[in-house]
Amino acid sequence: MPNQKVFFRVSLEAMASGVPVLTGNRASLPEVVGDAGIMINPYDVDAIADSLIRLIEDSTLRSRLRVKGLERVQLFSWDITAERTLAILNQVSQK
Repeated sequence: MPNQKVFFRVSLEAMASGVPVLTGNRASLPEVVGDAGIMINPYDVDAIADSLIRLIEDSTLRSRLRVKGLERVQLFSWDITAERTLAILNQVSQK
């Protein structure tokens, strides 16, 4: 299995660029992409083909995923990561 860290970064970069995401439903990818992309079994060739055709033919779907992706990627900013990390460290240090 390819390195999942690489794939979630690629998904985030695609969403940040306004590109609709088609990704596997494995590891952390569903958590990262959420409802801002299409998730399929990465070993199901028919599902991959069908989803690609949907993305090519359905401009409404592409538009919706583009907007959702741009919104979703904001959850993964360095500022938010730093704030959450600090909150956890503060919580732990008070125990």
